[in-house]
Amino acid sequence: MDTAKKTLYHLGVFIVLLFTVLISIFPIVWVVVSSFKTNAQILSSPFSLPTAFSFKAYQAVFKQTDFLLYTVNSLVVSVVSTAISIIIYAMAAYVIAKYDFKGKDLVYSLFVITLLVPAQCKAQPIFSLIIHFNLYDTKTALVLVYLAAGMAMSLFILKNTFMSIPKDFSEAAWMEGSGFIRTFLWINLPMAKSGLATAGILMFLGNWNEYFFAMLLTTSPVNRTLPVALASFNETYSYNYTNMFAALTMAILPGILIYSFAQDQVTNSLVASGIKG
Repeated sequence: MDTAKKTLYHLGVFIVLLFTVLISIFPIVWVVVSSFKTNAQILSSPFSLPTAFSFKAYQAVFKQTDFLLYTVNSLVVSVVSTAISIIIYAMAAYVIAKYDFKGKDLVYSLFVITLLVPAQCKAQPIFSLIIHFNLYDTKTALVLVYLAAGMAMSLFILKNTFMSIPKDFSEAAWMEGSGFIRTFLWINLPMAKSGLATAGILMFLGNWNEYFFAMLLTTSPVNRTLPVALASFNETYSYNYTNMFAALTMAILPGILIYSFAQDQVTNSLVASGIKG
């Protein structure tokens, strides 16, 4: 390929990528900018910049709704389920990656294949179990459901992360008298930090944005999470677009910030998992 063709090729790739980025971030930028405008400005000139930036819409959201309560509920459910899942699935992934036992491939395949099952197909049995154990309309129910929902993805990432760690480190620890638990905690776990961070971030973001089971398994405001609350805001702010956009901005901002700071680590870990898996 000569210089002219190579330049045109790179220019074409750049234009396509730039277009993809613009159409991806435009809706988010538009929502954020619109949250500082008045309803009249949004209706008369939806794509213009606000004449004056005002935080009145954000103040109104906190005064007129239990936005802080819903945010805390989402934070508690997401953090607790993510923390427990990382502890449990790291141990399971370590065993699957480092030890051979009868039926290992079958067990791992059954776990991972749950990624192909839509959430709606699991709704009825999950709902029945939650009712049976008297956990309906509790944060505990959401924690347990999110814990199970993130199993396949977490195992996939962590299993391949542990497989990428050379066995020489574990063998050296065994020769010096380290047992199973010590080898796992002090040798392999610190070396799997990138995989642990990736699985934790992806699971947290998935739990933070989850709507279906949060809507299905909760009814009272004291247990409802932010995505469900935002759906009800459509009625509260059906004609107050400024307040609605302010609520949306505060709901999506944490996820964007978390992923922005960790995107390189997440991307590299997923690529490594795909290659080594």
